[in-house]
Order: sequence, then structure tokens, then C-alpha cells
Amino acid sequence: MSTIEKNIAKVGTRIREAAQAVDRDPAKVGLLAVSKTQPASAIRGAFAAGARDFGENYLQEALDKQADLTDLPLVWHFIGPIQSNKTKPIAEHFDWVHSVDRLKIAQRLSDQRPAELPPLNICLQVNVSGEASKSGCAPEELNHLAQAVAAMPRLHLRGLMCIPAPSDDPAEQRAAFARLRMLRDELPLELDTLSMGMSQDLEAAIAEGATWVRIGTALFGARDYGRPQ
Repeated sequence: MSTIEKNIAKVGTRIREAAQAVDRDPAKVGLLAVSKTQPASAIRGAFAAGARDFGENYLQEALDKQADLTDLPLVWHFIGPIQSNKTKPIAEHFDWVHSVDRLKIAQRLSDQRPAELPPLNICLQVNVSGEASKSGCAPEELNHLAQAVAAMPRLHLRGLMCIPAPSDDPAEQRAAFARLRMLRDELPLELDTLSMGMSQDLEAAIAEGATWVRIGTALFGARDYGRPQ
């Protein structure tokens, strides 16, 4: 068994045990393999081990890997900050975008989504911890943004995403994720997705309702940020 197979199995066990601990169906928690800075060969290995959904932060790097992996039926998620001049290739080449945090970006993605593709699945990123350094809309702006995005014809608003302030305290982790869940539940929209939780806090995220956990290090090991982006 390869290292990536072992790692995917370990993460799968963590997901299953975390879901069962709070009486959730483990099948309702998707594993999003965060493959930023990883080569195409690592994605091939993860695919062989059962992964199908891959998250990328850096557009050009992602496009290069997509070109190398056209033979595999992969589902691509863009999870990084979005610049206005990069919305067109994101709209053309991804199945999901988890990091929409302002109306201008959403409108451009809708306008630039090719008509022959299904509507682009969207999560709105919310800054639940109020960190100045973090992307994400403010909670008090969420309702207006969500209503506008839900009305865009080439987008399918699925839910919310967050990257809380790092904490080793499980209670603090759960509190941040609970806030995102409550914000979703307060919206007058039918949303089925909570993209939250990473390698170090996936248990807390699952306990609060995560439907996607974004896992990189626990699958692929430490990232090499010297790789081109």
C-alpha cells in the first residue's frame, strides 16, 4: 500500500469516527483533497486510492495540472482568493468555487460560465473570526450577498465556507464552525453545503455539520511552497 493510500485510509477513518460520534452519516461528509503545490503525479496517486474531488488555490498551477490529467474523471474545486482578472478561467475550468466573498466576483463568474456547462457550484466564504488578514464577507453582509448570488442564472449557490482563526482548543474550533452553520441556517434559502475543517480540526467541523472537509497535509504531507504557482 502506497503512502497516499495509507493516508487516505487514515483520513477516511477519522471522518467516519467523527461522524459516528455525533450520529451523522459519514457518507454525508465529502473529502476534498487539497492538492495545491502537489504535482499531477500525486493527484494520480490519490485518484488511484479513491479520491475524486481536488481543491486548488493557485489558478495557473491548477490549469497546468488539469491539462495533464484530462484522462481522469476529476471534480475540480477552486478554494483560493479570487482576483477579478482570473474569474474567466475559473468559470470555464472548475466545477465548484468555495471562496466567493463579494458580489463583483460572483457576477463575473456567472457572466463567464460557458452555456454548455452546468451552473457553477458556489460556496460563499464568510470571515467568521473577524480577522483582518482573512478573506470572506462579514457575517452581517451575508444575507444580501447570498440572495444576490442565488438569483444568478449560471451559478448554483450551495452553501458557505470558512477558514477560522487557528486554535488547538476543540471548544474554540467547534464554536467557529457552529457560527457558520447557524449563519447558513438563518438564511431564507435551501443550502446543503458547509465547507469547513482541515487536517488539524476536521473532527470539530464534522461535529458542527461539515459536508466538505478540505484536507491537504494529512493526505499529501508537508507542502513545498517552492513549487511554481
